[in-house]
Amino acid sequence: MGKIIEFKNTGQRAQLREAAATGQMVRLWRSELEHGSFCGYVGGVGREFFLMWVLGDSVNYDGLYVMRHRDVGELEVPDKHHIFLEKALALKQMKPEWPEAFPLDDIREVVQAAALCTPVIGVHVDSEDEAEVCYIGRLIDVDDEGFRMQEISPDAEWLTDASFFGWDEVSTVSIGDGYAQSLLQVAGAPPPLSPGDSGVGQLR
Repeated sequence: MGKIIEFKNTGQRAQLREAAATGQMVRLWRSELEHGSFCGYVGGVGREFFLMWVLGDSVNYDGLYVMRHRDVGELEVPDKHHIFLEKALALKQMKPEWPEAFPLDDIREVVQAAALCTPVIGVHVDSEDEAEVCYIGRLIDVDDEGFRMQEISPDAEWLTDASFFGWDEVSTVSIGDGYAQSLLQVAGAPPPLSPGDSGVGQLR
C-alpha cells in the first residue's frame, strides 16, 4: 500500500523528484480545486510547477498535465493499485513519453512550450469560488501581462474572438488530453479571427 503524504511543508518537491527518479506511479489529490485524484508518473519538477503523465479511468493515457505545487494536498507513493495498473500498461505496450527539456519554473514558458507540443492546449484557471475552470484552444500570442487564445466551445465550435488570460490566473496546463483532442477532431481547422482581433500571430 502506498504511503500518503500530506503536503504541509516544502518537502513536496523532494517527494515528487524522488518519484520521478525512481519511476514510481503516484496518485495525488487537489481537493481545493476538484473532486477525485490524478494517477500517473512524474516527469519533471520545477520551482512552481511539475509535469505529470496522467492515466485516465479507462487505464489509458490522458495527457500531460503541468500543475502547481501549492495545489497538491496529498500524495500517495506508490499508488496503492500500481501493480495492476503497471501490468495493464505493459499489456497495452504503453509507457510515458516526455517532451525534451520542458520548462517548469515560469508559467509563460510553460504555456509557450505546451503550445509547441500540440495544436490545442487546456488552460485551467482559478475562478471566484476557487474551483478550476478549463478552456481549450490554440495559442495566438503572448505579452508581459498574459496571453491570447482562440477557444473551442464545449460544442466543438471555434470562437472567432480571442480570449485573454493573465499569467497569474493559470493553475494547470494540459497537453494532449482526450477531451481536448476530441474537441479538435470534431471542430476541425480553426477559422480566421474576427477583423481587428488577429494579433501578431507570434509567440513573443
